[in-house]
Amino acid sequence: MDVIESKIDINSEEYQKNYSEITALVEDLNKEKDRSMNERSEKALKRQDDSGKLPAKKKLELLLDKNTPFLEIAPLAAKGMYDGKIHKAGVIVGIGIVEKRECVISISDATIKGGSIYPMGVKKALRCQQVAMENRLPLISLLDSAGAYLPLQSEIFPDANDGGRIFYNQAQMSKMGIPQIVGVMGLCTAGGAYGAAMCDDIVHVKKHGAIFLGGPPLVKAATGEDVSANDLGGAELHCSESGVSDYYAEDDAHAIQIIRKITKNLPAAEKANLKMTTPEAPFYDPKELYGIVSPDLTKPYDIREVIARIVDGSRFLEFKEMFGPTLVTGWANIHGYPVGILANNGVLFSKSAQKATQFIQLCDRRKIPLLFLQNINGFIVGSEYEKEGITKDGHKMVNAVSTATVPKFTVIVGASFGAGNYAMCGRAYSPRFLWMWPNAQIGVMGGEQAAEVLVTITNDQKKRLGNPSLTSEEVDFIKQPVIEAAFKDGQAYYSTSRLWDDGIIDPAKTRDVLGLAISASLNAPIRDDAYGYGVFRM
Repeated sequence: MDVIESKIDINSEEYQKNYSEITALVEDLNKEKDRSMNERSEKALKRQDDSGKLPAKKKLELLLDKNTPFLEIAPLAAKGMYDGKIHKAGVIVGIGIVEKRECVISISDATIKGGSIYPMGVKKALRCQQVAMENRLPLISLLDSAGAYLPLQSEIFPDANDGGRIFYNQAQMSKMGIPQIVGVMGLCTAGGAYGAAMCDDIVHVKKHGAIFLGGPPLVKAATGEDVSANDLGGAELHCSESGVSDYYAEDDAHAIQIIRKITKNLPAAEKANLKMTTPEAPFYDPKELYGIVSPDLTKPYDIREVIARIVDGSRFLEFKEMFGPTLVTGWANIHGYPVGILANNGVLFSKSAQKATQFIQLCDRRKIPLLFLQNINGFIVGSEYEKEGITKDGHKMVNAVSTATVPKFTVIVGASFGAGNYAMCGRAYSPRFLWMWPNAQIGVMGGEQAAEVLVTITNDQKKRLGNPSLTSEEVDFIKQPVIEAAFKDGQAYYSTSRLWDDGIIDPAKTRDVLGLAISASLNAPIRDDAYGYGVFRM
């Protein structure tokens, strides 16, 4: 593979301006991540300390192998929602190394509303399970939860993808042979009791760990019985009498030691084989990405400059370079793992879609993971392009993206609008992981486009009624709120708070994030038995 020849002038005024603006966005991102991990009330911290429990962050530190990375998922979930203080939706989730084994890890944070489960906490729990199932990773949960946040119970309980789905997934994971290990480090009430009981291995901490279908207040109300949490569902009862729990732990640290031993005792993981190369840093500094991209998504750049700062040695074998040039496709390696890359250099035309379809089929047949780098406003529109078959060619690309069975990974590096989001493997198309850069935006269309469409529709209505067109003042009155709403709802923080993605990442760390994710994905077969495609409209 040839090294991509960069044409970036790092001394140019535009580069320096971009670098300054993206650096500021990254600094803001780091502050938000620090806040989500560490901002807790003094009252909650004191209550935790008095109880003898370890902080969630300390639990994570003790659980992970020393000096190993942790790929956190949705670190800013629920940001700005509820009262603005339900950091991480109340739970730390990610992929880490435990006894040299890649595992999905979920840790309740009882310093956030006593570990109460909010609607976004349910959504994050389901995403956690999806990651474990898709990548065949053991799931380790450290539970300490007061149960569902009752004022929002209608958003947590009854629907197909509400709280009950968590236990359904646990049964499915057990059937799939995916190990589930739980540390009971606090209250596990009602649904929380099933969340613990449906795991393969239950480690129960004495005194402050408790499992019961109904807590002491409910028991008192229902039966009149006065009983303590420990007597009702403590470690002694469940380890010696009911048999619900399997291991007795003196404290949180001891429970984590036991969980590490259980993990070490699991059968060896059989990872999928890929044709690996020796990992090699990019020829160009990844931090130069700050100067290449801009917060202003209307400013174009060559996506090859992004690829050059992500892939090994900045080497890239481009596929069909001269055909459908608004989509760049080709092969590279990331931390030694082979990948097929599809990256936007403009809107999608028929030839771009045709190229993408062929390339995806090649990668799928050759068992090469796919990486989508999104900076896309959509497909080209207009009568000329409809005559050329843009609709059927777009259908081919969407079909191929939908049915490819190799692991898919998506990074939104700029715009992600309309059907372009779909064709470039947006969230609805089941990428194993999807991340956003802090400058990225997502929506049906950009704010300016949406506003222009609304103005055009309004003027057409006026014309049919024989009324004059909108004045410039009326146009501004219509456009401004649309633009403002689209900008607000399309921001990366808005997306990540609602788990439309797996997190906002520092552009300079994209390569390392992808390397960890690709490695985790190889715990599952590289391609499933459903390989094949449906009907392509010719």
